[in-house]
Amino acid sequence: MTREPPTAEPRDETRALRADIYRLLARLLRAPPDEALLAWLATLTPEGDGELARAWQGLAQAAAADAPDALARAHFRHLVGVIEGDVTPYASWYRNGALMDEALVALRRDLRRLGIARAEHSRDPEDHLAAELEAMALLVETAPREEAGFYRRHLAPWAAPCLADLAAVDTPFYARLGELGRAFLAEEARRLATTGSEAPVRFVTPPVP
Repeated sequence: MTREPPTAEPRDETRALRADIYRLLARLLRAPPDEALLAWLATLTPEGDGELARAWQGLAQAAAADAPDALARAHFRHLVGVIEGDVTPYASWYRNGALMDEALVALRRDLRRLGIARAEHSRDPEDHLAAELEAMALLVETAPREEAGFYRRHLAPWAAPCLADLAAVDTPFYARLGELGRAFLAEEARRLATTGSEAPVRFVTPPVP
């Protein structure tokens, strides 16, 4: 997802970290991690002992125990498939029971209003979970007044069940990714409902874009 440059919105540390996490989740849902990303994930050391910190730790442990070639096969099996994978990560599928349905039409209308366009290299419809997470990252950075509404309209109705299905797959890395996504979005839902007073999990070595 891409958006015209913002006019002038402050990008504080918490907002930057939230955008980075949205983009990281999107990156891992869209394609398998390469060797460098997998090695970096294995080094993450979250602070705290809450659900979100435990989810980060679980993903780090799974990253340390797997290899890129195995995860490439697992990604195809779980999220792509010959016809469809174990999980079909599209809003229309979860909300309407079919691909390219009403949820996609409503999303495209909202994206046009917000000035967000699909990246030229992407072949996926805009209601892929990765694309919606990328859109949230852009809104966190450039249009904070739009965050809560977009989340409520386009992610809240279906993202948690989709990530729960991912958390049930038999590859530990992708199961942990599903758990992390659920925990992060649950925190985001609380944040957006209470004017953003909570801070995301911090790391001994903070994430990089």
